[in-house]
Amino acid sequence: MPVVLLSDGTGEYGLIVDSFRGEQDLVVRPLDTRLGKVPNLSAAAILDDGSPVLIVDVEDLFRSMDQFIQTGSLVRCDTRPTDSGHKKRVLVVDDSITVREVERQLLLHKGYEVAVAVDGMDGWNKVRAEPYDLLVSDIDMPRMNGLQLVQAVRADERLRDIPIIIVSYKEREEDRIRGLEVGANAYLTKGSFHDNRFIEAVTDLIGVADV
Repeated sequence: MPVVLLSDGTGEYGLIVDSFRGEQDLVVRPLDTRLGKVPNLSAAAILDDGSPVLIVDVEDLFRSMDQFIQTGSLVRCDTRPTDSGHKKRVLVVDDSITVREVERQLLLHKGYEVAVAVDGMDGWNKVRAEPYDLLVSDIDMPRMNGLQLVQAVRADERLRDIPIIIVSYKEREEDRIRGLEVGANAYLTKGSFHDNRFIEAVTDLIGVADV
């Protein structure tokens, strides 16, 4: 796939494009003011054959990429040294961007490779699409809740052995028992972020990050 590489002070990005057409001199024209601010575009031009083209607003594109990463629509690729071993991969599923980022940072700090999903259905799609060593999930989420996600994973012959940790605000004993009954290996409350119980549960189930 042809990819345009972009970089700024926050990082490097790859933008997949249909094809490269080379360099051309263009007369750049502003967009019609009645359109208002068009996301990620700054101007337009006409090619020699009369075809219209749109000019990308690169700074706006950077902002959009950061926003997509924060919302979980895109996943930032963390650089891995070429001489290191395979890093264990964790999928974090939570509809709260704050909780997702806390869990992601804790895991990244310990050397794990982390992907995120914005709700249960997104998590179900991702866990089927790529291999993961561990699934971390909230309970209360739209489209598919965490208990349904755990049940779906355990019912899938290919995925049923993936270790699963539920991390929830629900602290009642009956909620913990229900989470374990549907197939979670561990059930933690979100207070576990502050006393290392979360990371301890991760390492108990899959070991340290590098194999």
